[in-house]
Amino acid sequence: MLLNMNQLGRNRLESARRIVPAIAAVAIVCAAIATHPAWADDPNAVVATVGDHKISEKDLDAKVKPQLDQMRASLEKRVDQLIADKTFDLRRQTLESMTDDYLVEQAAQRDKLSVDAYLKKEYAGKSAVTEADAKKFYDKNKAAGTAPFDKIKPQVMQMLNRQALLERLRKNAPVKILLEPQRVAVNSSGHPALGAKDAPVTIVEFTDFQCPFCKRTEDTLKQLRAKYGDKIRLVHMDFPLPFHSHALDAAKAARCADEQGKFWQFRDALFADQNKLAPADLKATAKTLRLNTGQFDACFDKAKYDSQIKSDQAAGEKVGVDGTPAFFIDGRPLTGAQPLPKFEEIIDSELAAGGANKQASAH
Repeated sequence: MLLNMNQLGRNRLESARRIVPAIAAVAIVCAAIATHPAWADDPNAVVATVGDHKISEKDLDAKVKPQLDQMRASLEKRVDQLIADKTFDLRRQTLESMTDDYLVEQAAQRDKLSVDAYLKKEYAGKSAVTEADAKKFYDKNKAAGTAPFDKIKPQVMQMLNRQALLERLRKNAPVKILLEPQRVAVNSSGHPALGAKDAPVTIVEFTDFQCPFCKRTEDTLKQLRAKYGDKIRLVHMDFPLPFHSHALDAAKAARCADEQGKFWQFRDALFADQNKLAPADLKATAKTLRLNTGQFDACFDKAKYDSQIKSDQAAGEKVGVDGTPAFFIDGRPLTGAQPLPKFEEIIDSELAAGGANKQASAH
């Protein structure tokens, strides 16, 4: 992992600092979309005309209000999730720091030394990190903008010495972090999936085939599968958004393709060209993939899987999904087209915890 040496020792503080601005930003947006614009002194003021027809401020507000209410609810839900995520991160980092401090304090007591004296002794002893070790670490991990090694050598050596000391201490007193992140139960049994059923980590995705952000995430999911292989299992669930005119059609078509064992090929084709999601295009895609077109067309035209798709939507709403893509990694929520490192952070955490599968997601 690349480290910016100028940030050593600041990670916990920065995690706490980032919470407040993010919450404040959402609060400002929520205030901005309050029920009635502050600048509208006269609700009957005319804001547009079409011939003799007049459209008033009040008419405009009546049309806009449902969308603003939905936007406000969505933002409030996201800030709740942000607070939960950042609070867990901060609590875990603090807990790890507390366990580290306790290990050092106990070791110092056994040697009948103060903590400072004990650390000074250990950092200068035969197990101490050498300057050559520190330089090697620096060269391997330095990032753009990192200060020259000579300027931060003491901090680098102190960090590496502390890590080495804690590794030695943990051999005699293993540390277990039992703090659990927020999880929700998602019943994803019976849905299309990639990866072994007993994979340590399950990623459930609620998606919309017409959603540009879902398309953007496809490359990330492919990179994750390439990196983690059989350690992860990806499960598809439908969440077609009402304002996407062909999202439901695409979801129905993918289900019909699944009947013939080609769900993932069909999914790839849909995301490859989101301009071809009208019924005629979907049937053409089925033909291109050499599906039994008679069976496919009959399945699609009869809306055979409408109830199952609606069931997915209800399941998503139950666990707080209000947009796509929405992921649940072993039940841990992750909303939106997040960057690859965010997925890796959660997956690595789950694998380190023993590959949870804590029954938060049914396979």
